Amino acid sequence: MTALLSAHDAAFGYSGTPVIRGVELEIDAGEFLGIVGPNGAGKTTLFRGLLGLIPPLSGSVERRADDIGYVPQRETLDPIYPVNVEEVVQMGAYGKLRGLRGLSSAARERARACLERVDMLDRRAHPFSSLSGGQRQRVLIARALMVEPQILLLDEPTSGVDRAAQTRIMELLLELSTKEGLAILLVSHELAMVRRTVQSVLWVADHRVLRGPAFEMLKPERLDQLYSSEEGSAPAQLR
Repeated sequence: MTALLSAHDAAFGYSGTPVIRGVELEIDAGEFLGIVGPNGAGKTTLFRGLLGLIPPLSGSVERRADDIGYVPQRETLDPIYPVNVEEVVQMGAYGKLRGLRGLSSAARERARACLERVDMLDRRAHPFSSLSGGQRQRVLIARALMVEPQILLLDEPTSGVDRAAQTRIMELLLELSTKEGLAILLVSHELAMVRRTVQSVLWVADHRVLRGPAFEMLKPERLDQLYSSEEGSAPAQLR
């Protein structure tokens, strides 16, 4: 099987200075990976490099996926702008807020199908600003699904939401991976949740990316070894 995304000896950084280097990675359809590591280690830099927002400083990145969906950590829309849930999802057809009047009937049908996929169709006419944090994240996932992606990248999708909403979001992502074959990568600080859900982990630290099975990489005793001295020992929720 040809990898949807691959990196070979890639380095990513800014102004010619690498933040992470020597990245060797292949991502296939249906894989579910977590990107974890200490704060400031380069998780966001890796994420941006894989997404194509920054070019590799060296090495190469190949993207064979036709489309990549992106879900930001949170979306803030001006509350004075009367945008509803369905309109937010329709934005996924353009990637930015404009041109909604020219949306095709097929795209409108696709938007409703995406909302139904994340169990938010009944809220389609509600103001986006009125939703809870977990509901907003599911709407943003629906927006990302508008491009019919083969790879879905998410930045802290469960940040700031309650435990029930976290569980619902992760169950949705797991279903997208196992039943629909999406390759999913997510950045998260919720290590216990990541260990329970994803197949593999990309551990980012000391300018390197280390890949391994989630159940092994996120054992408390291994985290004590992986965490840098300034970050201290493994998080208490994993002990």
